Amino acid sequence: MALMDFIKKQFIDVIQWTEESDGTLAWRFPMAGMEIQNGGQLVVRESQMAVFVNEGKVADVFGPGTHRLTTQTLPVLTYLKNWDKLFESPFKSDVYFFSTRQQIDQKWGTPQPITIRDVDFGAVRLRAFGNYNYRIADPKLFHTEISGTRESYTTADVDGQLRGLVLQNISNAIASSGIAFLDLAANQLTFAQALTRQLAPEFEKLGLQLEGMTVQNVSLPEELQKIMDQKIGMGMVGNDMGKFMQYQTAQAIPKFAEGGGGGSGIAGDAMGLGAGVALGQVLAQNLASGLNAAPAAAPGATAPATGMKPEDVMATLEKLGDLKAKGILTQEEFDAKKGELLKKLI
Repeated sequence: MALMDFIKKQFIDVIQWTEESDGTLAWRFPMAGMEIQNGGQLVVRESQMAVFVNEGKVADVFGPGTHRLTTQTLPVLTYLKNWDKLFESPFKSDVYFFSTRQQIDQKWGTPQPITIRDVDFGAVRLRAFGNYNYRIADPKLFHTEISGTRESYTTADVDGQLRGLVLQNISNAIASSGIAFLDLAANQLTFAQALTRQLAPEFEKLGLQLEGMTVQNVSLPEELQKIMDQKIGMGMVGNDMGKFMQYQTAQAIPKFAEGGGGGSGIAGDAMGLGAGVALGQVLAQNLASGLNAAPAAAPGATAPATGMKPEDVMATLEKLGDLKAKGILTQEEFDAKKGELLKKLI
């Protein structure tokens, strides 16, 4: 009966893998009920590598080419070498193929804003997204650490782990690049290169080689973007507070125009806009009189000391403090204005 089983036994002459679709990283050759014939051929194509696993341990790794398999080159014994075992081979081997070509256009992104340190703003919450590409560089390590004995292993199976590595290392990459947030949009290539350097060692631990990354967009959450827009507007008008109040009033006019609906809403908007304009005028006048106004003295006469009333100075300082709290004025700008105002006290 054992002899009949041996005669019916199928032997494998050629072991090879032709990928049927994209995205497969590892594939196990079907060995059920079959043994590798002594002298058979292993065909490994370009962009592939093959791993032989014998009795649960990696026996050998083969690169591209055609390899003749014998009992001298592989720790595999066929039925022909085991008559005393009633043709039951004590050696069980599996062959795994690995795709070493680049897996391109793999997406990454920040599902939630992440907080980073920034030279200009101290701390910033930002969003970013892009793509990356990688390949299997060490099939033995990838087999033992990631894919294991599964029949196949795809890019989708490892996608979550790789996305997590990207997000985990973004903050360190930005810090090592030395790029301020305001410059990130104009230096996305530099940012991507810094992220690649940060992530490459983490990919190597999985048997992968990170070939490159792209950063397609970097943005702030909406509430921080509004503050950024105000700061940019302040930078455009410089230290002229009169012009800044005009800028703020111009920003408020579209909101007033959009506030249609009931009469009470329009009246409230009108009152708020009028109060804002009046406040802007008062503040601008106070600053102008306190910082810039100096009445001309008659020739040969001593000019009397001029300045601002204490209550005007305090009111102006409070308004400047609000601007600083909103990020419109820096601490240095606030301190400079405060010093000038205190000198103008009557």
